Amino acid sequence: MIRSNTIAIALGLLVLHAVHASPGAHGPNGEHLDGQVTTSASGLARLPDGSVNVPKLAQRRMAIRTIKAAEGEHPQTVELNGRVAIDPNAGGRVQAPFPGRIAPGPQGLPTAGQAVHKGQVLARLMPVASAIERGNQEATLADLRATRVAAERRVNRLESLEGTVPAKEIEAARAELASIVGREKAVARSVRGFETIVSPANGVIASAQVLAGQIVEARDVLFEVVDPARALVEATTPDVALASRIATATLPAAPDAKLTLIGAGRSLRDGALPISFRASGAALPLAVGQPVSVLARLNTTVKGIVLPAQALVRNPANETVVWIKSGAMRFIAQPVEARPLDAHTIVVTRGLSPENRVVVSGAALINQIR
Repeated sequence: MIRSNTIAIALGLLVLHAVHASPGAHGPNGEHLDGQVTTSASGLARLPDGSVNVPKLAQRRMAIRTIKAAEGEHPQTVELNGRVAIDPNAGGRVQAPFPGRIAPGPQGLPTAGQAVHKGQVLARLMPVASAIERGNQEATLADLRATRVAAERRVNRLESLEGTVPAKEIEAARAELASIVGREKAVARSVRGFETIVSPANGVIASAQVLAGQIVEARDVLFEVVDPARALVEATTPDVALASRIATATLPAAPDAKLTLIGAGRSLRDGALPISFRASGAALPLAVGQPVSVLARLNTTVKGIVLPAQALVRNPANETVVWIKSGAMRFIAQPVEARPLDAHTIVVTRGLSPENRVVVSGAALINQIR
């Protein structure tokens, strides 16, 4: 009877050890990550040692997927702060050439997001002036009109006497009349005429700052036109030699955008060096002035374990962790150090062992279990 009880106890200990231990539950230095579990759980639960119990059925419902970590050499990356700007070769900014009043064009005033083509009339700008200036212009216009009438009569009189009057007098009178007519038209345009505001490029209206009847000053920005398939990204870095080491770059905010390195400036701006990238792609989800992060891949390499970006989560202490599968139903949170590799993946440089089985799908759900 005593021997049977001893065998039963030994078998029970072996079962517990098989459930809560696994060859993959080791840290980067070979230390065991499995702690002694004082309380067993049959359902979703966070155990006293901080690990989580997830039954097989719940793992299928939560779409938990793991991979075995593999260490290797990977291109080093650096994250840069940038801002989206208008590509000077695929857009433009329309400004008021002089103070005036906005009037709609033949197709009305365009709105933000409206497609336009190069040379399309966006608005009309009617000049405005003070009462004294306008009075002087009106007086000048009246004088020119009277002078034109007199000049026309003189030309008609000389032409009627053609043959008896020297031809050079007739030509001089005609030239004087043409000069007066030109001056009259110029002054008339400044009084009652308008300036046509046209689009500088093909694209869409990024911003429209005008309304019908609005008074604008010279150099006020009226419209911004951008190409939805092209944009300029200006990133900054304190490292003046970084541009020469950049191989490729991506935008996490627009993973499908293609970034092409244009070059780096040769003067610091607010203590940082600007680096320009040209972004291209179909319907870029970017807006002018939008702050973005640029992931630049360098020519140098770093040793680590590549994982999908969704494998990283934050624990209650705000540490970056990944979840390691240490048994059939047990998962352990392991703090790691990681850096972005591209828009979709990261590389873990410290905290993981190549034999760990890391959760790459459903880590956020496991992290929420309390």
